[in-house]
Amino acid sequence: MAVSMSAERFDALVGQALDDIPDGLFALLENCVIAVEDDAPADDPDLLGLYEGIPLTERDTGYAGYLPDRIRIFRLNILQACDTDEDVVDEVYVTVVHEVAHFFGIDDARLEELGYA
Repeated sequence: MAVSMSAERFDALVGQALDDIPDGLFALLENCVIAVEDDAPADDPDLLGLYEGIPLTERDTGYAGYLPDRIRIFRLNILQACDTDEDVVDEVYVTVVHEVAHFFGIDDARLEELGYA
């Protein structure tokens, strides 16, 4: 059963999750756009979030002039996956941390070990 929540409240939860990232790590999130979208891409409709870009661990001295990396959080899928407002709060946090971790080059296997998969 999907949770009903306003887009504004959902956006605030994403903002709170980002605020919870330690300042030292957040400062490294350069050239990265974070957006909330209603729907996941048609080719992977079950995603809760998606990181698109060049992970920090793969950048070298030649990294310049690239379009910003993107982290997309898919609101309707998260709401559909949750039963309560508390579940949404938890899932938004896990999804945001998961996608930010990809920016830092952490893969899904390691995220699963850490409980963020």
